[in-house]
Amino acid sequence: MKRVAAASLAGTAIEFYDFFAYGTAAALVLGPLFFPTFSPVAGILAAFGTFGVGFVARPLGAALFGHLGDRRGRRPVLVVSLVLTGVSTVAVGFVPTYASIGAAAPVLLLVLRFAQGLGVGGEWGGAVLLATEHAPPERRVLWASFPQIGPSVGFLLANGVVLGLSATLSDAQFASWGWRVPFWAAGVLATAGLWLRSSLTESPRFLEIDDHARVPFAEVVRDHWRTVLLTAGALAVGYAVFYAVTTWSLAYGTERLGVSRTVMLTCVMAAVAVKGSLTPVTALLGDRYGRRPLCLIGCGAAALWMFPMVALLSTGQPLPMFVGFLGALLSFVTMFGVVAAYLPELYEPRVRCTGAAVGYNLGGVLGGALTPIAATALAEHGGRVPWGVGAYLTGVALLSLGCFALLPETRPVRVAAGRPVMD
Repeated sequence: MKRVAAASLAGTAIEFYDFFAYGTAAALVLGPLFFPTFSPVAGILAAFGTFGVGFVARPLGAALFGHLGDRRGRRPVLVVSLVLTGVSTVAVGFVPTYASIGAAAPVLLLVLRFAQGLGVGGEWGGAVLLATEHAPPERRVLWASFPQIGPSVGFLLANGVVLGLSATLSDAQFASWGWRVPFWAAGVLATAGLWLRSSLTESPRFLEIDDHARVPFAEVVRDHWRTVLLTAGALAVGYAVFYAVTTWSLAYGTERLGVSRTVMLTCVMAAVAVKGSLTPVTALLGDRYGRRPLCLIGCGAAALWMFPMVALLSTGQPLPMFVGFLGALLSFVTMFGVVAAYLPELYEPRVRCTGAAVGYNLGGVLGGALTPIAATALAEHGGRVPWGVGAYLTGVALLSLGCFALLPETRPVRVAAGRPVMD
């Protein structure tokens, strides 16, 4: 279990490093470099549009790699998805800007961002299933939480590189070539990830399946469509909160509030570090008290905290901003610390990779793709405090709360007696 957990964590960290490196670049530099004919706000919106393309691609990647995972095994998914994401991320670092090749530059960005999304959409399902299906039922959430720590590690790696570059390079140097360095570094990380995953064995639960689904996605749509839609709606708030904090706030703080890039990155990274360290704690609570109660608590907390968060952000002061970000991410981790076990438990093993991954990544389209764009537009027409952004995020939280309320609990009911019942 330790080897499986470590490899799953490392893989998701590397793939989400790739994903977050693009998000940070979109917030800080891609607008003027690839959309120079737009106004500053329109350029940010366009850059966030290319960012959103990755989320649109993720459900397609989930369906494609889910088919592979349900038909051929969870392990091949981890290898192929990592190669696809790594290659496309390195390629972003070599794309010429608009000044060099004109309109072809943003088109290339869109294509590579789409490829990134395909890879990340497949990665999550394979990683969490390998962990959950190796884990003992009474500690399934704990072991499944290790892939969920990976995005925090990936975010810290990506933004740590950007922070280091921001501290050592001038704005002109960063805009000229410094922003490309995090993308080039992805090649080294992807190679290390492939080495770590080369020794993994296949999921024992997959090897027990006798009747593999012929077309898993078709079976999921036919028999589990309600669960897919409910999980997508339920997870939308997690994506909305996370990308409001880690992507939109960077652009808002630097462009509207005049806060330095270094201060904004430090505040966000500190909050993400606390969130990542608490992921196993919420997982243990999920094993003890159930998955659904923690998700409901996290949604409720998010709904209550969004207005205070935007108020604290609008101060432009490091400590209030950190407190606002931390409160939002604590509500996030209360939910997402348990979903890596919760979602697979909602599906039968023969379609589990497809069902869990498609639902998870559809939530990304609803929450992650739209939030930076919607928040930027709403903040542009607001005052000093972007209350419209708070209202938008609160509405998403209430939608997700309703969806979680309609999902069943999946915790094994006799774990305490040493006889788990649910698979």
